[in-house]
Amino acid sequence: MAVKFRDYYDVLGVKRDATEAQIRQAYRKLARKHHPDVNPGDKIAEERFKELNEANEVLSDSDKRKRYDQLGANWKDGVEFTPPPGWSRVNLDYGDFSNAFGGGGFSDFFETVFGRARAGAQSGQRRRAGRPKADTRRDAEAVMTLSLEDSHKGGRHKISLSGARTCPQCDGAGEVKGVVCLSCRGAGQLTSPKTIEVNIPPGARDGSVIKVGKQGQTSPGGREVGDLFIKLKISPHPIFTTSGDDLTVEIPVAPWEAVLGASIEVPTIEGKAEIKVPPGAQGGQRMRLRGQGLNRREGGRGDQYVRLKIVVPSHVTEKERELYRELARAASFNPRRVAVDGGRRED
Repeated sequence: MAVKFRDYYDVLGVKRDATEAQIRQAYRKLARKHHPDVNPGDKIAEERFKELNEANEVLSDSDKRKRYDQLGANWKDGVEFTPPPGWSRVNLDYGDFSNAFGGGGFSDFFETVFGRARAGAQSGQRRRAGRPKADTRRDAEAVMTLSLEDSHKGGRHKISLSGARTCPQCDGAGEVKGVVCLSCRGAGQLTSPKTIEVNIPPGARDGSVIKVGKQGQTSPGGREVGDLFIKLKISPHPIFTTSGDDLTVEIPVAPWEAVLGASIEVPTIEGKAEIKVPPGAQGGQRMRLRGQGLNRREGGRGDQYVRLKIVVPSHVTEKERELYRELARAASFNPRRVAVDGGRRED
């Protein structure tokens, strides 16, 4: 009986001369996208996931790939393929694959060329019964977003994760009596949300990684739990900019405050502070508050800089307008002459 040819290279979106690493990378990317746990109830995604498993099962195995490549060069979707004599007797073991990725449901093309799926699964089961199951720990990664204040102060913060636990139906084996477990679809694990508390050290920085032991993924056998590595992302602050351990904030001052000097209140990462604006202060001038910056991991703190921005009122009363006119008549200061003369100030 003729069976429909399935171009496994097209399924994974790789070229026919793709390396093992390229095939593995393409499969993992697509498998994550179409995994049934990510697309619950989506039959199209489920079928796509089966196609990906089937293609990866063949192309990731050098012997299977060689036999597959020998079928001919005129491969394309829809071409009828009649297997040559002897192919129907090929029976390759893919039991480990079925157990790890939910296998099952392989196409007639695969079964015709590489043997019946159930026979392979049972063969794999018998072979695995003679040796202990591999049970490797699985580390996990996550991203936690913090405010600048929280990264400065540190403390305990909660993060919600999608964790994995051993499937109770198959006890992590991925199959029940030689049949793929319907509960976990052969993965041996079920995903469920969980919330944990993480201790953030004071002075944490953007991009820092925090290790939380025994909070990663559970191995298929349920005997090992990996670690969780959390990468910190610090949200942009509405008023502060950062440069290493230092902070900068821009503060508006009135023209008369800049000319006469003034004591003004400015925000800090932990509250407020008072600074003195010197008489004759210029726009863009920076003033330093020592030790008012961010906490350092090794102890101590950075500095905070206050950058002055001279602003003028957009609306004035008639009395204020008259005072400005009087100032203009009495003033000898010409800002444009100062600029032409190389920045020399007039007294």
